[in-house]
Amino acid sequence: MSALSELGKLRGRGKDETPDNVAGYLFLLPWLIGLVLITIGPMLASLYLSFTDYSLLSPPEWIGARNYERMLADPRLLNSLRVTFTYVFVSTPLQLALALAIAVLLNQGMRGLPFYRSVFYLPSLMGSSVAIAILWRQIFGTSGLVNQVLMGLGFTDLPGWISNPDTALGTIILLHIWTFGSPMIIFLAGLRQIPTMYYEAAAVDGASKWTQFWRITMPLLSPIIFFNLVLQIIGAFQSFTQAFIVSGGTGGPSDSTMFYTLYLYQKGFTNFDMGYASAMAWLLLIIIGVLTAVNFYVSKYWVFYDD
Repeated sequence: MSALSELGKLRGRGKDETPDNVAGYLFLLPWLIGLVLITIGPMLASLYLSFTDYSLLSPPEWIGARNYERMLADPRLLNSLRVTFTYVFVSTPLQLALALAIAVLLNQGMRGLPFYRSVFYLPSLMGSSVAIAILWRQIFGTSGLVNQVLMGLGFTDLPGWISNPDTALGTIILLHIWTFGSPMIIFLAGLRQIPTMYYEAAAVDGASKWTQFWRITMPLLSPIIFFNLVLQIIGAFQSFTQAFIVSGGTGGPSDSTMFYTLYLYQKGFTNFDMGYASAMAWLLLIIIGVLTAVNFYVSKYWVFYDD
């Protein structure tokens, strides 16, 4: 059979499959419409607004890069970046360490694993809610549960943890660490994929549990750690509800909980300086993009892929 006849058959087969392709595009159409109208469209609009003076009450006026120049001389913005970076780089490693420790514990074959897995996952579902943030504010208030327990243990002159600039950010960091359920579930799934024969061979060679953890578990789990690290860093930079509720929307006391997203919200929807807020949003996108790119670059030195 000649090559030309084979080519003709392939072309005919492609024509027969055309209705299937049309059906596939029709199923993709709602997602494509949402991508254009909900994601790409607003992004392009915000990029344009970042070069304008726009107050929501009057048409935008083109001012070039003046909004970006203002950011360099804005002390509250620089402080919000400091607070946000502190929050991200303290809470994320601690959260992942706790999630991994709980996942290793649950992977030991204990009874009632589905129950414990569900219980530990619940904080991730509720941690970013307004109700939990309000509860957290009450727990760490001057007469909250934490101070009541400490007074019962004999401590006196206890501060209001959320009203003290030295400890307010720490309470929100604790709230973020408490929501370890989502990365824990992912860690647990990764641990289940590690073949037991590696541990059996290491035990025969006399390796301790600690050695097995560092020589077997961590290298084989490194892709999962990297995945969780990237997701949690991006999510931490976008944190807003906790700081807004705990500080009453002010970022106080003394701007100690002024997250970047909270300051962006104040500029855009309190001061109606939407052009400046749009520029801030793009700066946040650049920061997240750069850190993600750095994580991917550095990952080749510590992430192990068995293929």
